Amino acid sequence: MASPSTPDAALAPFPPGELLRLGDDALGVEVAPAAGGRIARITHAGADWLVGFDQAPAMIAWGCYPMLPWAGRIRRGRFAFDGRAHVLPANLGAHAIHGVGFALPWTLEAHTHKHIELSLRLPEDERWPFGGVARQRIELDGTALRLQLSLHAGERAMPRPVLGWHPWFRKPERVEFSPSAMYPRDADGIATRPTIAPAPAPGPWDDCFLNDQPVVLHRAGQSLRLTSDCDHWVVYDQTAHATCIEPQTGPPDAFNLDASVLRAGESGSAWFKAEFSAQGESGWRD
Repeated sequence: MASPSTPDAALAPFPPGELLRLGDDALGVEVAPAAGGRIARITHAGADWLVGFDQAPAMIAWGCYPMLPWAGRIRRGRFAFDGRAHVLPANLGAHAIHGVGFALPWTLEAHTHKHIELSLRLPEDERWPFGGVARQRIELDGTALRLQLSLHAGERAMPRPVLGWHPWFRKPERVEFSPSAMYPRDADGIATRPTIAPAPAPGPWDDCFLNDQPVVLHRAGQSLRLTSDCDHWVVYDQTAHATCIEPQTGPPDAFNLDASVLRAGESGSAWFKAEFSAQGESGWRD
């Protein structure tokens, strides 16, 4: 496996390692702590919902992984903080993408039939010079999967992190999505400001949207309702086999677009909820 800081490391194969199981035949989840703390598999009523390592083995291309301390691309890995210029290693083309959490092994803190807790001490080197500790909780409640992420700054302040999730859903038959605005992309394909009205026609997208409404996916006779306290959602549907619906706390290139500070000892957090049902059923729980 390539080092997370080598060029195009995000495209290197990243096998799951040991899998930890949650749930039952109705809703089952398998977690891969060694492969970036990602969810490797979600099954509901016999249907697989995620693209697996066997289908797309690149680090960036399978499962559902946490994104932190940034999500999306940091343009050429460059940003300024506290009067200093920083350059993060490029791991996809010329840019630094999706943080460091999805490329590192997480430590198992707790595991029951219904939940898993993981932690990650962030590096203090060229990959991310500010350190900090990330935690995630993956929990089942009936036919709902709830994910929680947090990042706690240590003795150093840092750019306010962007936390998020990158699920590779197997291609849905239909998506219900009603964002309020979107970020235009420049020649590098990176989000810019000011935001604009959403495109009138659906997809193909590789875009960041402002959204505060549930997103619903339909496939295999089932529906999946996604909600989050995140107000930014990236949608990527340019592949024939998958669609990514990614809630995150800020836009791509946030350290340049939305520069703010997480002070020493402070924390940031986010949650993401996925609720399953048979198509045509109601009774979502808010």
